[in-house]
Amino acid sequence: MQTHEIAELAELTDLVPPPALTDFDTAHARRVLADTELLITGWGCPPIDERALAAAPRLRAIVHTAGSVRGHVGAACWQRGIEVSTAASANALPVAEYALAMILLAGKRVLDAAHSYRTARAREHWQYVGPGDGNYQRTVGVLSASLTGRRLIELLRPHDLEVLLYDPYVSAGAAAEWGARAVGLDELFASSDVVSVHTPLLPATRGLVSRELLAALRPGATLINTARGAVVDQDALTEALVAGRIHAVLDVTDPDPLPPDHPLWTCDNVLLTPHIAGSQGTELRRLAALAIAEVRRWTHGEGFAHALPPDHAALRA
Repeated sequence: MQTHEIAELAELTDLVPPPALTDFDTAHARRVLADTELLITGWGCPPIDERALAAAPRLRAIVHTAGSVRGHVGAACWQRGIEVSTAASANALPVAEYALAMILLAGKRVLDAAHSYRTARAREHWQYVGPGDGNYQRTVGVLSASLTGRRLIELLRPHDLEVLLYDPYVSAGAAAEWGARAVGLDELFASSDVVSVHTPLLPATRGLVSRELLAALRPGATLINTARGAVVDQDALTEALVAGRIHAVLDVTDPDPLPPDHPLWTCDNVLLTPHIAGSQGTELRRLAALAIAEVRRWTHGEGFAHALPPDHAALRA
């Protein structure tokens, strides 16, 4: 957080001065935790387990300045009745914006055009693109109505695209209200020109994008993954991409990053980015603003606007 943001928190709370705690087992940390009622956490926060909670008898709330709390908020926190807020909704926006940008670029075949232009170092005829290229009346499949998936559907509304959605927890009526048509998983892959993956990595979703689903993609279709690499069968995806049958935009892979000698590094039909879809640079201030607003609500006894109920925690990335 920047200086003015820390100053805002200091106006709302009796804020322990920096540096932030990075280890809950030190003598200093235990002195701080003994009086702590509210923890403001971020990426890399150590686990708030039973040992940490024993040192924090007055802890009543956690405000996380990022998305997933899975790495540090466990069952012991829920059992203690600690309120948890997360800035996941704020972090969902830049991911959805990234996905939208890549969907539109995929429709225009920008990767192919840029490669051809760079190779030829001359402009080909302006009508050299295929008759199916472009972004008018193309079909986009959104895999999972997560916070990011729903935000992407919202961002897709102004465009002349058909949006399909697969999420077993969402009714056809709810999908229609958002601007999408609910379909089965097989239909999503078979009918989409672009599939954007937004499902959290859970035991049930590991390898969800299987070899069979990848084979169902239309030749030349694009897979975009900004969720977790392990949601996709990496070996099957690599085979399809090396064969040149489909395209991909991968902000995450499995493993992440890929080994230096992995064939996808040199595939012209693949765009690899280093996990940058989430909040970066100035976008981090949006996370801080949400966290400060949550602290303000909590100190005024209003409750969190972005509370994470215990029963929803298991479905989050």
